[in-house]
Amino acid sequence: MIKFLLENVFHMLPIIACAILGATIVLERFNALFVLYPMRGSHAFYEKIRNLVIADRLSEAVAFCERYRSKPAAQIMKEGLMRAHQPEEIVGNGLEIAVGECMDRVKARTNFLSMIANVSTLLGLIGTILGLVQSFEAVGSANAQARSALLAQGISVAMNHTLWGLTVAVPCMVAYSILMNRTNRLKSELERTVVRTIDLIQQRHVIAAETVQRSPPHRKSA
Repeated sequence: MIKFLLENVFHMLPIIACAILGATIVLERFNALFVLYPMRGSHAFYEKIRNLVIADRLSEAVAFCERYRSKPAAQIMKEGLMRAHQPEEIVGNGLEIAVGECMDRVKARTNFLSMIANVSTLLGLIGTILGLVQSFEAVGSANAQARSALLAQGISVAMNHTLWGLTVAVPCMVAYSILMNRTNRLKSELERTVVRTIDLIQQRHVIAAETVQRSPPHRKSA
């Protein structure tokens, strides 16, 4: 298998290119979806934000979110808190835009893995067909002594192309399934962040209204 690859590097370049591209995307996406984007200690983060918002310290809450620039959930909450003084419709629109931008980052390049898996399989199939064509040509044109050797060589080409195509395709499909599952989990986390942000802003409005009601009226000076 390795010997065939080394002896036929030029013919295997398309499959090798698929393998390199697929490995690059897998490593980058796993790092993003499992390391960079998830919010570690999310409960403590949301509790800190809640305390700041309830205390009407919005600027500090926004600054705290800004510390987590690589975390989509923190950036969504920041966009909502920056619009906390605006009407609810504007807050909702801002959060919707933020979720869309974050999901573009979360889903980026993952779909390429499915394409690479399909392409590498088809490239292996092309190699298989070429190997079979080579075998049939050997049977029809070569002399009896060279026929068996050429036939074996053609079959080897066919089987090795199939093997290498599947060797690239299968890991790409497995990685694609894992990454899509992780993407869906992150999407759910972002949707929960939107609900939490709206809830925090509404709590702030309620507390502010109660504070105004409890404050004693100003007496008019005589």
